Amino acid sequence: MTRKRILIVEDIPALALMYAGHLEKAGYEAVVVDTGAAVLRALANGESFSALLLDLQLPDIDGLELLRSNVDLLAKQPVIVVTADGSLSRAIEAMRLGAYDFLVKPLAAKRLLAVVASAIEAGPTIVSPVPAQSADPRLPVATPGGFVGSSGVMREIYRQISCIARSRATVLITGESGTGKEVCADTIHRESGRSGGAFIAINCGAIPENLLESELFGHVKGSFTGAVSDRIGAVQAAHKGTLFLDEVCEMALPLQVKLLRFLQTGTVQRVGTSRVDEVDVRIVCATNRDPLREVAEGRFREDLYYRLAVVPVHMPPLRDRGNDIAELAETFLQRFSREEGKRFGPLGPAQLAALKAYRWPGNVREMQNVLRRAAVLWDGPDLPLSALPSEPGAAPAQLAAPPLPMETAQGAPTPHPDLAAAFRGMTLDEIERLVITRAIEDAAGSLPTAARMLGVSASTLYRKRERWASAGEAA
Repeated sequence: MTRKRILIVEDIPALALMYAGHLEKAGYEAVVVDTGAAVLRALANGESFSALLLDLQLPDIDGLELLRSNVDLLAKQPVIVVTADGSLSRAIEAMRLGAYDFLVKPLAAKRLLAVVASAIEAGPTIVSPVPAQSADPRLPVATPGGFVGSSGVMREIYRQISCIARSRATVLITGESGTGKEVCADTIHRESGRSGGAFIAINCGAIPENLLESELFGHVKGSFTGAVSDRIGAVQAAHKGTLFLDEVCEMALPLQVKLLRFLQTGTVQRVGTSRVDEVDVRIVCATNRDPLREVAEGRFREDLYYRLAVVPVHMPPLRDRGNDIAELAETFLQRFSREEGKRFGPLGPAQLAALKAYRWPGNVREMQNVLRRAAVLWDGPDLPLSALPSEPGAAPAQLAAPPLPMETAQGAPTPHPDLAAAFRGMTLDEIERLVITRAIEDAAGSLPTAARMLGVSASTLYRKRERWASAGEAA
């Protein structure tokens, strides 16, 4: 059987020999060169390689410039770049150019071999650049995954997904709550070469801090109270697939260190054991916070941020998606009316105007819930305006926000005389959700602060938010 050839581009002889030794011991044939010019000569002479291990600091050319000016390097074989720990930004740029992965010196043999094997299995990752979508909004657009909408901002999202899906780079999706971040992550997985593997989603904000490590990395029997059997974590469950970490900025700092170690080594260690297991997982993360602000204020590690944000994607709020509002509303109304065994006609000009005038603070998820409620409460064929938002910043009639309580001279709140009337027609669950959502907004998105304002534990809010998300997942 012909051994797979690996081209090592490294100008420090001791390091080149060490890499070659690891690879040859694993059954590969290692070919070593020390300059960018030697790489180009080898390819020009028709030599073929299963993978290329490229140091970014070469004596005759910068490694990034070599990739930029020689697309064939990426088109003919997967490229793995090697960098010093202080040059992560350069490694990230290499992945944006099409490199399969990057390794940080000093290289661990297991990590090197795991990445090389994974790169060979995936093959070349570079693709022809996807042209920007036409500025003509009349042209049809293919919407991937569970997305609905053909606005310019969403066409750009679809273009990005098409490029990202063919890479192994980690992705950080930002955007307000309800904009479809998980739909984006799931679509990246489905469009990628890992679609045959599992898509495992973990909400870092919904799991108590003391349990999140076990949920991610697994545990062995007896490692803590309640660990009645061995259990793999989400990372191992996503082997050969994609792990989606939602609300990643909610992760506690000690666990951020362990996540960073996993990203650096490609190995996991279950709680309660010293055994280390190798995994091949693509990481996609999401947050509704500003991650750079979280870094600046010390709540999120800067080195972890740069590891995760190799490819950033920002999901636009619904209010910025133009005619997508009408398209989404029509899609939701028809979908939910079928589920309820009802029939609704197309939305009229007045309904569409009301939908477009509303600011949609809860974005697509809020619209989904509004249209589901409308399909339940009304029989059709026409949808009354009272079922929809009717003015900028207003809530739907059934979910109108109650007025804030007035304060006495002593500062103690007293019940507003119309408070009960404002809640009339709402279920207890709806009232609770309204109050909690308002508290979270007042706390600038901080669940622990909102919990203190409401006099409950933060874990209570995390559980409720997870339950609401599961009950009404956005399209």
